[in-house]
Amino acid sequence: MITGLGVRTPIGNDFDTVSSALQEQRSGVIAVDWPGVYGMRNRVGGRVHGVERRDFARKKVRSVGRLGLLASAASRDAVDDSGLAQEELSSGRVGLTYGSTHGSSSELESYCRMLFVDDTLQGIPGSQYLKFMSHTVAANLAEFFSLRGRVQPTCSACTSGSQAIGLAYEYLLAGVQDVMICGGAEELHFVAAAVFEVMYAASSKYNDEPNATPRPFDRRRDGVVIGEGAATLVLERRERAEARGAKIYGEILGYATTCDGVHLTSPSPGGMAACMREGLVSAGLDRAQVDFVNAHGTGTELGDIAESQATYEVMGSDVPFATQKSYTGHTLGACGAIETVFSLAMMRDQFLAVNRNLDEVDPRCASLNYLRGATLAADPRIVMNNNFAFGGINTTLLLGRE
Repeated sequence: MITGLGVRTPIGNDFDTVSSALQEQRSGVIAVDWPGVYGMRNRVGGRVHGVERRDFARKKVRSVGRLGLLASAASRDAVDDSGLAQEELSSGRVGLTYGSTHGSSSELESYCRMLFVDDTLQGIPGSQYLKFMSHTVAANLAEFFSLRGRVQPTCSACTSGSQAIGLAYEYLLAGVQDVMICGGAEELHFVAAAVFEVMYAASSKYNDEPNATPRPFDRRRDGVVIGEGAATLVLERRERAEARGAKIYGEILGYATTCDGVHLTSPSPGGMAACMREGLVSAGLDRAQVDFVNAHGTGTELGDIAESQATYEVMGSDVPFATQKSYTGHTLGACGAIETVFSLAMMRDQFLAVNRNLDEVDPRCASLNYLRGATLAADPRIVMNNNFAFGGINTTLLLGRE
């Protein structure tokens, strides 16, 4: 059962606000001036506002960068929302799985500038590495909450957040832990945008009109828009949640993660489809029982085509299909967790968020029920949430409304 949640996103920093933003089709993508970076054509991004270091006791966040700060804010809200007491958190029966693409890019940049530009180790804080190590979020959150149970980082690019949720679900099924804190985080930084720029996969045609990009599945899409954010869920087994009278947002019905084993960057429709099928089997569901497919939908040329073909192969052409990256940008290691929270918002408030900026579906994409136009009043009870990453890593989460 999902008994607590917290979010920090470009469209809001709490459950009610993000739900309203999705229903009102508000974009969080803005113009971004990457400082000191020359030749960058991409000038848009999704930024989180209202997260400040001063909002925390210094000892809680002294070894975190922007990445860890976003995760700490979302996680504090999720744990508070769940009603877990500190003695429970430190009992050894509460674990944590949390992901990001890597550590804090801004803190790594700062370290490298001091080392290679200033050509000295003098002045580099001893805590600097703790801010950009690959497991910075998981390690710092464990200290933040004084956890004594299992702490498992997940680091698989755009499936980091969804793998963290899936792994937490599996730990609970196995009885390894009674409660799991899980999620993903990412910070906005030019390094992430540059990764896609050098691959000719970053959006640049809409710099003067940020709300018009990204454009997943649209004929005029021109690539990824990087966003930042964090989302944290608290999961626990049903009997425990019910025994303590916990508020329940929904449940994880099934989970699958697979690898294409074909190519590091070129998406495989067959691999994606295999993951969706395994997810349905894990949940004991038939495709006809799924009310909505929450797509990965990055806005890249090849990725959108491959994902649409895989979805058509497994789910057919009728199920409603949309992505929220047209609202937030691609939040990379956070997206699986953030989009899980978005799915829960749609189930609670009985609507389906449409694809923003989808004016004309690319004819090369498969024939699916792409949601467009007005926000759709609906009653989704089961949602399939899909995410895909470099390395051919695929994830499928099946979410159910209580």
